[in-house]
Amino acid sequence: MNRHPLWCALLLLLLGALSGGAMAAAPVAVLTVDGAIGPASADYLIRGLARAEEEKAQLVVVRMDTPGGLDTSMRDIIKAILASPVPVATYVTPGGARAASAGTYILYASHVAAMTPGTNLGAATPVQIGGMPGSPPERPDTPAKPGKPDDAKEAEKPAPGSDALTKKQINDASAYIRGLAQLRGRNAEWAEQAVREAVSLSAEEALKQKVIDYVASDVGDLLKQLDGKTLKTASAAEVKLQTVGAEVIEHLPDWRARLLAVITNPSVALILMMIGVYGLLLEFSNPGTGIGGVVGGICLILALYALQLLPVNYAGMALILLGLLLMVGEVFMPSFGVLGIGGIAAFVVGSVILIDTEVPGFGIPMVLIVGLALASALLIFGILGMALKARRRSVVSGDAGLVGSLVPVLAVHENDPHGGWVQLQGEKWQIASRAPLQPGQRVRVVARQGLQLDVEAADDQAP
Repeated sequence: MNRHPLWCALLLLLLGALSGGAMAAAPVAVLTVDGAIGPASADYLIRGLARAEEEKAQLVVVRMDTPGGLDTSMRDIIKAILASPVPVATYVTPGGARAASAGTYILYASHVAAMTPGTNLGAATPVQIGGMPGSPPERPDTPAKPGKPDDAKEAEKPAPGSDALTKKQINDASAYIRGLAQLRGRNAEWAEQAVREAVSLSAEEALKQKVIDYVASDVGDLLKQLDGKTLKTASAAEVKLQTVGAEVIEHLPDWRARLLAVITNPSVALILMMIGVYGLLLEFSNPGTGIGGVVGGICLILALYALQLLPVNYAGMALILLGLLLMVGEVFMPSFGVLGIGGIAAFVVGSVILIDTEVPGFGIPMVLIVGLALASALLIFGILGMALKARRRSVVSGDAGLVGSLVPVLAVHENDPHGGWVQLQGEKWQIASRAPLQPGQRVRVVARQGLQLDVEAADDQAP
């Protein structure tokens, strides 16, 4: 009879241990995207999702504030979200933030879509990338043809995106976001409207129209609302969230993500390419130092790596390289400015068309382009000016440096007073003169005959 209390105590301890283990919920990983969606953002989010899987996280919260970004990077992120075994909650925060363009697609692709009050999403019309842009729609203030009524005038105006290429892009984007909306059970009609008409919604309106799932004041509030919810992952497995009291692990962008964000900035990539080209040319023109070759090679490789991740117009890159080569050619083959001016023009035009997209955050400022062109021009023409000055100076080496030199006679031949020796340019020369010579007499070199110098007595003769 005394054994029963002991067994009951052990049973209670075992149940307590099991319940304590069950109460220890899996952690929640938090990632942050602040700025344009690009190669750096995609790399950071994809690695963040893989790390969350390794940490056995029950949920990944992506805090987002973006004006949009590149289509390729956006699709890479969405592929990673759709294939993730860990549910993803995209949360537009803080107040005043937005999930425009590419951010709207990512929001629709996430398992949970949430926003902070005072934020907005939408304007998901794809931006022209590559190819020849279509004809712009007729301006509203364009004068109508005489005799045409107003409704006829409106009928004559082409609809936005009336050219074939723009239609293809908009239709593709509409089908893409509609598929995401149907996958997550969200408002597909508004999603297509956001693509075709570039409309936007506030957080409250988005919740009413079932575009998003939750409106939360902060991450803690969002986790409270998600507690107990069941979500389906890529493997069709259902994950029940236990987010109240769960450990929140925040993964900020590491050095790799920050470095990639810097070098994939089109302005930085352009500067790196210029430093690389000039460094290699300096090394080739003055071999042996090694500094120009090392620095130039590293910068050029970084620039090429960054440009292959960006939507680059290869005609623009070719014009930039041609412009740099022409400006350098002006130094080695002076053409009175023809090569230099042509190089500057090619560099400016190539820089303007280098990045083949109008996505915010991926353009090269005109101020930077003009500044780099002027700096290159000043450098090239400065070197050219120094070369011209050096060309005007008298030659101090070779035959031209010997002729006209004033030197004292070192010695005179014993049997020939018209001949002797002088020391000139570090060497001992035999001399010949029409007039007799004396040791110590100053003579002027008038010509060179092989290893012999023809001299004549100088005006300021010395005994």
